[in-house]
Amino acid sequence: MGKVIERSKVEELVNQIKKQGKTIVATNGCFDILHVGHVRYLKKSRDFGDVLIVGLNSDVSVKSIKGPDRPINNENDRAEVLCALNSVDYVVLFDEDSPRDLLDLVKPNIYTKGADYTLKTLPEADVILKNNGWVEFIDFVEGKSTTKIIDKIK
Repeated sequence: MGKVIERSKVEELVNQIKKQGKTIVATNGCFDILHVGHVRYLKKSRDFGDVLIVGLNSDVSVKSIKGPDRPINNENDRAEVLCALNSVDYVVLFDEDSPRDLLDLVKPNIYTKGADYTLKTLPEADVILKNNGWVEFIDFVEGKSTTKIIDKIK
């Protein structure tokens, strides 16, 4: 099994990991133009457990969320770049705007999200909590974002 996992194989993978007594951390995002903020965020996420599973917004999902000019890099390229990081154990693509359904399959012990959210404003918080997980919020690296990189290039 490679690092990019088909959605239909997620439950099988998660069951294997949990049988080994390992802590699963999950996060998600577009990760369009990878930058130092992403790298630090993913490393901090991985530090919370034994295995980091990244839900990656598909091209369809990114277009829906970010607009017709995005993503800059296609989903296969974005997945390959994420897989090259030591902190990322697995990547799963999802087409929806929200990772709720994917998170309901993964049932992570810990879910990480940017500190611009709180438990009250995080749309998927209820899915994590109903599956006995908890949420850790990670601060952003000031001034680092894909949007700022794109703006600078323009």
